[in-house]
Amino acid sequence: MKIVQAPAQPVRPLQRFVVAGLATPDDAGKTLVVSLNNDFKMTGPAVAKDGTWRLDLVFPKPGNHHLSVNLGDRRADWSFQVIGENGETAPPEPVNSANGNGQPIVRPLPRAKVSDGAPTLRQLVEEAFRQNYSDVHLAVGREPRFRNRGQIQSTTYPITDDNTFMAWMQEVLNDLEIRRFQETLDFDGAAQYPFARVRINLFETMNGPAMVLRLIPMDIKTFEQLCLPPTFSEVCHSHKGLILITGPTGSGKSTTLAAMIDHINRTMARHIITIEDPIEFVHQSRQSVINQREVGIHSMEFANALRASLREDPDVILIGEMRDRETVETALKAAQTGHLVFGTLHTNGAVKTIERILALYQPEDREAVRLQIAEALVACISQALVPTTDGKRAPVYEVLVNTDAVRDYIKKGQVDEVEDIIPRSEYEGMCTMNQILYKLYLEGRINEEIALSHSPRENEMAILLRGGSLYSNAMSIGG
Repeated sequence: MKIVQAPAQPVRPLQRFVVAGLATPDDAGKTLVVSLNNDFKMTGPAVAKDGTWRLDLVFPKPGNHHLSVNLGDRRADWSFQVIGENGETAPPEPVNSANGNGQPIVRPLPRAKVSDGAPTLRQLVEEAFRQNYSDVHLAVGREPRFRNRGQIQSTTYPITDDNTFMAWMQEVLNDLEIRRFQETLDFDGAAQYPFARVRINLFETMNGPAMVLRLIPMDIKTFEQLCLPPTFSEVCHSHKGLILITGPTGSGKSTTLAAMIDHINRTMARHIITIEDPIEFVHQSRQSVINQREVGIHSMEFANALRASLREDPDVILIGEMRDRETVETALKAAQTGHLVFGTLHTNGAVKTIERILALYQPEDREAVRLQIAEALVACISQALVPTTDGKRAPVYEVLVNTDAVRDYIKKGQVDEVEDIIPRSEYEGMCTMNQILYKLYLEGRINEEIALSHSPRENEMAILLRGGSLYSNAMSIGG
């Protein structure tokens, strides 16, 4: 028994980490017993067929700690120090007491049961999957609800009580993860069902704990199934540069990104690395080799994983979200040094995306960053989902391709000119969201109200709907 992988020290509190070790192939199927500070025991995972084992754990509070992994009379030990954000190294508070012989008392969380008439979490997820709902909304003091085509839909299930909510958490989280949520009042993770994968977010409210589950399909849809134009696949064949997918939460960014990565995976021999928090769509290596990393499990810090990826011989890097200046700088560096980088931002519109990135910098630094963006950008796609007349939803999108003209305007800081180029450059694969909305309206897939309410420029949309000539060539877009 020995430990072969553990995080570098010192470590930070309340974050997931991986400790991996080696037993023997003869131990395959045997269950580990894990002890922390000789004070808290839990049953660990089984040894794999090749004799390896792996623990996904959570950092405890600041202090000096000792982890013991036991298999019969054999054990592997690891001592480590946790330092808080303010440098504190207070000793850990005891989780469990000891019996009269000084042996630790195992105190797992009591197992909760759903109340009479309440469904299990799996039943709720199955119902959402069957009905093609996108999200499940759960909270103490309120009946379960679903999101259906963008709208919250009530149910006739009983009001959720504390026991039911705890039972739901215990279906998808282990005791350490639940304790972590109880301490930090926030939790992000994912769970896998045979029929779907779900992204989990737990949070505390004034009425008690709440949970939102986002359903992620097992099958990754193609561009054709998503009704996306050829430009989406064409930009994937770039050998380097930055491709940005933007839009509000629930706009289908993850689905579009998954389709792009799957297209590369199936048609090109590349090394793809994804850095996500958490992993949503799960890919299998096809023609490409793909490695997916989840922040908090496979890497402690998002920025660290992104910097490390540059040393892992990647061709393609997917960044779950470009959330801060450090991430943007590393992404631009990667895009300029021979890598194709995919990233997302919560912005509406291609030009606003450029402005949002520049806003992360001081005024005196923006000129240099603007030049970097101009050289690195391949395309910026802003998208949303709109309800259609057949009871489904359709994607609408704005596509900016970084042509020579666009590049020159970005360098000069003339973003208004960039906006004017987009509707006149369909031969380059560009389009505005109004053009796509108008196309759907002409096809009878959306009505006038939907077209106006989802338009980023409502006055322009009104002109189109009343027979104006603005963007009259829209019917050729995406056809």
